[in-house]
Amino acid sequence: MKSTGPISAPFPVQRNLVDQVADYLTEAILSSRFVPGERLSEVALATDLGISRAPVREAARLLESRGLVISRPRRGFFVRSLDAEELSDVFDLRIGLERHAFERVQQRYSAAIDARLSAAIEHLCSVAEGQREGCRIEEDLAFHRLIFELADNTRLLRAFDDLSFELRLCIALIDRTHDIPASIASAHWLLLEGLRSGDPQQCRAAVDHHIGVARDSVLAHLMDAD
Repeated sequence: MKSTGPISAPFPVQRNLVDQVADYLTEAILSSRFVPGERLSEVALATDLGISRAPVREAARLLESRGLVISRPRRGFFVRSLDAEELSDVFDLRIGLERHAFERVQQRYSAAIDARLSAAIEHLCSVAEGQREGCRIEEDLAFHRLIFELADNTRLLRAFDDLSFELRLCIALIDRTHDIPASIASAHWLLLEGLRSGDPQQCRAAVDHHIGVARDSVLAHLMDAD
């Protein structure tokens, strides 16, 4: 599978150009305009975007540091492919981090926290009805990041942020294995029910189910592809 032709992206010169290109490439990767294993041509991208090759190269290096692309000597940058073992490792770490974050949030649960999380899920469900996959992925991550913020542990939040770039690739795969993206978004209400219950076991079970379903869906997709 190859990308479907050139991409156009008129940029207002308001932010750092490298960051703009990195954001653009990130969404292009997550929405499958560039597919796993595909080479990112600096020349073609620079031409399509109407810029020089230097910011494209720097943006690719930034994406490499985030785990979205890989570089190969004398060949350039390629969209990263996650194999089953790598995906399993990502989800294994994620479920451990999320269990702890949800536990901490439940211990300090309040009406104010409930209101923030309810609003975040409603927004996620609204976004999921649209067509921009990249937007859905970012809002999904935003909800989970809010959990880590509310857990009130800066190192725990930093660990999630470090993992979040690889999670983008994982969530993109989840979106592609479900016919109705809105069903993924609405599944977050079960997490909120777990928090509201006040029962640590119910909350942990909700987290395990939420992350476990995602993991199993992605791994099954990879096995079918093989």
